[in-house]
Amino acid sequence: MHIKRSQRYLGVFLVILTCLFLNAGPMSASDDHCTDIIVGKKASLDGSVITSHTGCGAECRVHCVPAQVFKKGDTAPVYYGIQDVKKPLRKYGKIIGQIPQVERTYAYFHSAYPHMNEFQLAIGESTLSQRDELKVDIAWGARQIMTIEQAQLFALQRCKTAREAVKLIGSLMEQYGFLPSCGPESEALCIADPNEAWVFEVFSVGMEWEPDSGKSGAIWAAQRVPDDHVAIVPNWSIIKEIDLSQPDDFMASENHKQFAIDRGWYDPDSGKPFIWQEVYAPVPREWAVGRLWLFYSAVAPHYKEWPRKKLSNPFKGYDAYHQYLEPLSYYPFSVKPEKKMSVQDVITFQRSVFEGTIYDMTADKDWMIPDGRGGIKKSPLTTPFPTKDMRELLDITYRRMVSRGGYGMVAQLRGWLPDPIGGVYWFYLDNQHVSTYVPIYAGVQSISPLYTTYDPEKFSDGSARWAVDFVDNLLYLNWQNAIKDLQKVRDPLESSFFKDLKTVEQKALVLLKKDPEQMKVFLTEYTRICMEKTVEMYQKLKELLITKYTNNKLGM
Repeated sequence: MHIKRSQRYLGVFLVILTCLFLNAGPMSASDDHCTDIIVGKKASLDGSVITSHTGCGAECRVHCVPAQVFKKGDTAPVYYGIQDVKKPLRKYGKIIGQIPQVERTYAYFHSAYPHMNEFQLAIGESTLSQRDELKVDIAWGARQIMTIEQAQLFALQRCKTAREAVKLIGSLMEQYGFLPSCGPESEALCIADPNEAWVFEVFSVGMEWEPDSGKSGAIWAAQRVPDDHVAIVPNWSIIKEIDLSQPDDFMASENHKQFAIDRGWYDPDSGKPFIWQEVYAPVPREWAVGRLWLFYSAVAPHYKEWPRKKLSNPFKGYDAYHQYLEPLSYYPFSVKPEKKMSVQDVITFQRSVFEGTIYDMTADKDWMIPDGRGGIKKSPLTTPFPTKDMRELLDITYRRMVSRGGYGMVAQLRGWLPDPIGGVYWFYLDNQHVSTYVPIYAGVQSISPLYTTYDPEKFSDGSARWAVDFVDNLLYLNWQNAIKDLQKVRDPLESSFFKDLKTVEQKALVLLKKDPEQMKVFLTEYTRICMEKTVEMYQKLKELLITKYTNNKLGM
């Protein structure tokens, strides 16, 4: 029995080493876990509006696209392939169409899903699911050309407010047709400015659509998040009833209900209300309901009697037969939190790994080993991010968490400060559970090369993404102890960025009065320093981890 157990855990270790040295990282870039959280200005601790995004596309290289001026009659290219990280920086993919250009565009920060512009307009993205009848794909010969990331790009270039962005994106989708780029699925955007935030959802209209048909090329709806509420979009539609008699709170395409009536998906004579998410999205999946439960039961524990999904013993997660399968309607569109939320609170949730719940992958019984005193304990190899090989070896059920590999952000939008200073784009690379959030102000004019350099096929010491990913891989040598080593150096550094905000912004305000351009230079330099400090920390940490947990110390 002892020999069998030793052989098994040696096998686990060998699998981990294979993942370390043969893979670019333990998480697949295509394994999307996009979770967006919105916090209204009266629900946030400091009065800011917050939107956020996790688990983005492969193109994690963030860079500044400056404001530009164009001639009357110019056209703007529509790209396909914006998410492709293998193309050269500042190349945006294959041009599949053109739309009229505007006279002047605004500066914005570009990535796989562009996130924020110079006027504190910020957008988070989350892929949804849609009925099979609605799906379209460029590989199938679809005539639609407007992907969600391209629409985000246009909105950030052309809009100053969330409301303007909702209207523009909706009109672009209607006129040019919504083209999914993350599978043939639907999309949601969490669009915010310093005053308000909206959830925008869009569905395709099927392969039959033609550009000159006179029909809308998409079905979309948007709902405003109340100022004193918070909301989460966990890869699933959250909009329910739509009341267009309240234009301050709802917007939608003209066909948003009629399309469903024409298809026989909704009967207006039934006496039942038209529920957007029930009509256009399929039966919900556990990955979405689990995150809805995790968020709402945490921020509003007394809102209602939430399903009991806390972990009571290591075997609880196996008891699928008795597991609650609540309907999607059980969760509200948004809720008033019992405590106001800060940017740090959102970051904490973004790093969530379902710890202490029935979805906790570290609670699997197969992680347990003898503690040397007649009891059992978790193996030091226990990780909340078991690779596919590790899950197959240990029979661990996969759970889609909030944390994952990729890149993401939390956008802090503050109306009481000038736009270049008021908007802070808290940006991370790779797995946010391991990564450090660095501040990028709206007035920043360029990004450190460390954050614009990444080739997933070739390691580079000059890449921030690789610096984090290297440490992420080394953690697997002894996760339970190594993650503590990471936190000892990461958490103080990240905290210092938050502590420095007041001092940095006071200096920026003084510079703004004297010379706005010098203010932008100052903010750009500060962001560069934060990025360099972060990469330096990970480079030192990898030396510590390999020295401390080298396989020369396996004790065999």
